Amino acid sequence: MARRLALALTAAASLTLAALTAPPASSTAASSTAAGAGIGAGFGIGTGTGRALADRAIVYAATAPYQVHGKAVAAGYVPDTYCVYDRVGGTGALGYPHFNHAYDNSVDPAKPAALYYEDDGRGGKRLVGVQWLVYDRDQKLTTDDDRPTMFGTAFKGPKPGNFPGQPVHYALHLWLWKKNPSGLYATFNPAVRCLPGTTRPTPQT
Repeated sequence: MARRLALALTAAASLTLAALTAPPASSTAASSTAAGAGIGAGFGIGTGTGRALADRAIVYAATAPYQVHGKAVAAGYVPDTYCVYDRVGGTGALGYPHFNHAYDNSVDPAKPAALYYEDDGRGGKRLVGVQWLVYDRDQKLTTDDDRPTMFGTAFKGPKPGNFPGQPVHYALHLWLWKKNPSGLYATFNPAVRCLPGTTRPTPQT
């Protein structure tokens, strides 16, 4: 099922890119392309216009192979042992982070710094979202004059590091592979859940 979905969404991404880069077509051809783009509309590929739509299509095409978890690991995305959820606000979860630090500071739609997976209920992992991460220039939480944007959306932050050694940074999440009731760019997804025993133990005080 995941493979068929990945193929369908990759096809939709290709059609969307073609529509945005090709010269004006007849109304019949345009309608056909729009129908193809609608394959991914429920996830976000078919919403928006211009550059944002084209860039999201690039993300789909670039990350579709990572529906196969092993391909993401082979590409340099290192799995975290624990599933991450919103401990403070209870607004949902991220899933299992898979970071490729070679792509830290990337604002390339084809090169997100992180992928997020959830348990698929069969002992495997299912891709649900992606993230870009850009270091704050002056490493101050009180200034944001270097805030980046992608898809016409500003990154959140600046935020302190999530683990020792991680710089103050900006982050942008994109839920292209699992619909997020809180929004396409929300940090946490209430539709993603961490199974019992999969989260990082709470430090004892």
